[in-house]
Amino acid sequence: MTEIKEIGSLCALDKGYIINQSDHKKINNKFLEAIRLINESCLSALSKEIHSIYIRGSVPRGLDIEGVSDVDVVIVTYSSPQELDLDWVEETEQFIDRKFSFINGVELGFSPLSEVEETKYCSMIPFILKTYGICVYGENLISKLPDYKPDSSLANEHLIHLTSLIDKAKHELTGNDDIEDIKDCCSWIMRIIVRAGLALVIVQEQSYTRDLFPAYELFSKHYPEKEQEMRTALWYAINPLSTSEEILKFLNRFGSWMELETDNWLEVHNPKREMHLPL
Repeated sequence: MTEIKEIGSLCALDKGYIINQSDHKKINNKFLEAIRLINESCLSALSKEIHSIYIRGSVPRGLDIEGVSDVDVVIVTYSSPQELDLDWVEETEQFIDRKFSFINGVELGFSPLSEVEETKYCSMIPFILKTYGICVYGENLISKLPDYKPDSSLANEHLIHLTSLIDKAKHELTGNDDIEDIKDCCSWIMRIIVRAGLALVIVQEQSYTRDLFPAYELFSKHYPEKEQEMRTALWYAINPLSTSEEILKFLNRFGSWMELETDNWLEVHNPKREMHLPL
C-alpha cells in the first residue's frame, strides 16, 4: 500500500504561460533502453503511419519514482487511430512493463497529426506535448504549438467530458469481476476526478499541475468541506480498490457532486458547452 506523499509541484510560468520543464538530459539513463524498445515496437507495427513519438509525465522531468512511475507515450500518426490496426498495443505495453522492473506500467496513446496541429483552440494532446512532452522520434512539433496559460480554456479540457468519463467508468465497473481491470479503471477515473478538482479552481488560482497531490491541495483550499472526499479520491488513485461496489458508491456520491459542480462551472465559463475553447 502506497502512502500519500506530499510530492509534485505547480507548473512554472513565464509571463503567465506554462513552461515545459521536460528535458532529454533529465531522463534517468535506465529508461533509455525502454524508450528505444518502445520506438522500435511502434515503428515495426506502424512503419509508414508514425509521424513522431513523444514521452510525457514524470520521466522526462527527471521526477520518476522507481516502481511507481509509468512511461506515458504519445504517438502522432498520419491517419486517425480508429483507422489503424492497434491489436498489438496491449501486448507490447505488457511486454515492456515486465521487462523493466522499475517501470509501473506503459501507456501508448495515439493521436492524429491533424489534432496535434490545432493552434486556435485549447486541446489536451497538443497542450500535453507543449507543456510536459519531449520528442524521442520523428519531426518535433512542440516548437510549432501555441503557448498555454492556466485559464478557463485549459480548465474546460478537464471538465467538459467529466460526466461522460464517470459514466464510462460506471459502465466498465458494473458487473465486472476482473480484479486487474477494476483496479485499472479505479486508478484512471480517480486521477481524472482529482485533476478535475484542480480545474474547478484554475481561474482563481491561475496555476496548473498534473501532479495529484498539489492538485488535491488547491482544490481543498477552495472546497474545505470536500477535502476529505477528494483525499479519498487521491488515495484510490494510488491505491486502487479491487471490488467494484465501493468504487461505484464513491462515484455515485462524490462523483455526482463533482458533476454538479462542473455543470455550475460550465454554466459560467462555457454555457454553450463547446468541446474546445479558444486560446
